[in-house]
Amino acid sequence: MRKMSVGMAMGLLVVGNIVAVFSDALIKSVSQDVAVFQFVFFRQISAVMILLPFCLKQPKQLTQGLKWHALRAHVWLMGAIAMVYAVGSMSLATANAIFYAAPLMMLPLAVWMYKEKLSTASVMAGVLGFMGVLIIIRPTEITWGAIAALITAFGLAMNNMLIRKLPVQQGVMPTLLLTNLLGIPTSLALALGEGAPWDWSVLPQAVGATTCISIYAATCVLAYRAADSNKIASAEYSGLIGAVVVGILWFGEMPDWFMVIGSLFIVVPLIWLSKAEKRQTNAATQEIEPIHNALGDNGLVHNELAPQPVGEM
Repeated sequence: MRKMSVGMAMGLLVVGNIVAVFSDALIKSVSQDVAVFQFVFFRQISAVMILLPFCLKQPKQLTQGLKWHALRAHVWLMGAIAMVYAVGSMSLATANAIFYAAPLMMLPLAVWMYKEKLSTASVMAGVLGFMGVLIIIRPTEITWGAIAALITAFGLAMNNMLIRKLPVQQGVMPTLLLTNLLGIPTSLALALGEGAPWDWSVLPQAVGATTCISIYAATCVLAYRAADSNKIASAEYSGLIGAVVVGILWFGEMPDWFMVIGSLFIVVPLIWLSKAEKRQTNAATQEIEPIHNALGDNGLVHNELAPQPVGEM
């Protein structure tokens, strides 16, 4: 049962996105000097320690869908490694703007993986978003940091698409735990192969980054279970504003006009898509209401068409 208003759910998402920005900021604060593979390993270990107590009462869920969890774990690992390089070589706001291209990358992935048909609006949003990425990274000045940011965005998009492969009855905590746990052997091997001396001084930043992103994940679950996604998803883009503010106050980074214009090309089409989906949902509801009234208030049609909770993660 839904227990919070749309406004409260959007507020919760805003808070979650701001907290997530501090995760990126903590990573950026150590990115110049840290052994990257070692730092990502610390993040995974801390995530497992944080999440494990929440999963002990549901051990059966930790053995379900391991093949897909293992794939997601290594996609996450790739994205997490690329993120350290991205935020270390670009401004916080610019890196986050490219990260927001992930929903647009999901469009062609949906066609490829699940044979979905894209609407004209989706195609237009994808094209505009791609133009926005080009404006931000400026192909004539492309850097390894920009490539790393695109890899991170792709990792986010692929991980979201793979959620459909997971068991539907699996909870969010076991899912988050397995995403980190199953990637630890690989990240440990990479950390050992890196050959850098173990630097435990960055552990607090790793734990802090993991805690912040876990809080963000929790706010997403609470918000999207309490309200329709097409009514509140636009609140996610508050994170980009947060990245600009934190970048200025923490790192003295002033966004340039390329970043501002490119971000608009990415974010505005996504908000437009969300609004278009909302209009389609409202139109479908209006078409159903006469049928519902004709059948009487027995709840049959209403129950089948009621919005369902968003999938876990």
